[in-house]
Amino acid sequence: MMIHTCVALRPCRPPLISSSKSTLQRPPNCKFSVRNCIRDPNNSQKLVMEVKEKLEKEYYDLPIGENGRDDEDMILWYLKDRRFSVEEAIAKLTKAIKWRQEFGVADLSEDTVKSTAKTGKAYVHDFLDVNDRPVLIVVASKHLPDVHDPRDNEKLCMFLIEKALSKLPAGQEQILGIVDLRGFGTKNADLSYLTFLVIYKLVAEHCWELGHCICLPGTKNADLSYLTFLFDVFYYYYPKRLGDVLFVEAPFVFQPIWQLTKPLLKSYASMVKFCSTETVRKEYFTEETLPISFRD
Repeated sequence: MMIHTCVALRPCRPPLISSSKSTLQRPPNCKFSVRNCIRDPNNSQKLVMEVKEKLEKEYYDLPIGENGRDDEDMILWYLKDRRFSVEEAIAKLTKAIKWRQEFGVADLSEDTVKSTAKTGKAYVHDFLDVNDRPVLIVVASKHLPDVHDPRDNEKLCMFLIEKALSKLPAGQEQILGIVDLRGFGTKNADLSYLTFLVIYKLVAEHCWELGHCICLPGTKNADLSYLTFLFDVFYYYYPKRLGDVLFVEAPFVFQPIWQLTKPLLKSYASMVKFCSTETVRKEYFTEETLPISFRD
């Protein structure tokens, strides 16, 4: 599936992904086990060169350079994401490179999202949290799906994710998402935007195939096309990037949305933490780094 109208920045150069499992299976298309690849940098480099050579022969028309088919850091990133399966890494990587090329990767900027960003519906916090993670904050009460263009929302989402990733310090690989649900009402209930951080985590690990629209009371804009946009983007281009997601001061009206979303997330629902503003203040920030909106 192709998305034609949204543009996005290139992903920041990430550090290596660390495995979250103690026992890893050997991929059928990999000459080395994942464990050996991690322990022996030479094995990883051999796989990088194998992918690089295959891309040059089979996808010679793809661009080269940073974020191109010969970008060794990017190749290694996708190899680790695909557990060092050469064929799977190539499939995912080529899709990502084409996506960046078709969307005009460098076109999204502060200026292109200025009007949407002015609403204050989402922003990247100036400071890291106590775990040295960049912080992406969504203010649900300022999201008005009947007023704002969904495409503009998509562009703002992409720009802010890129901005957050660009703030990753050395050794850190994930960002913290905060959804401020204070003042949330049915007029704000666009499932696709309010839960994009949650769905991000699931899609980063599993590619869904959905055959029906998701319809919720008060969420008439939560159609398959927008959800598919998110699935495509996050699965292929931003895997394993979201750490925790905090749902702050969730009101009663939000509960039906969560109850329908939670089963889809399965074990990844554990990444979502419902909490109070007091928890945000005490557990995730210092007095100096606390976002202004959580100081009151």
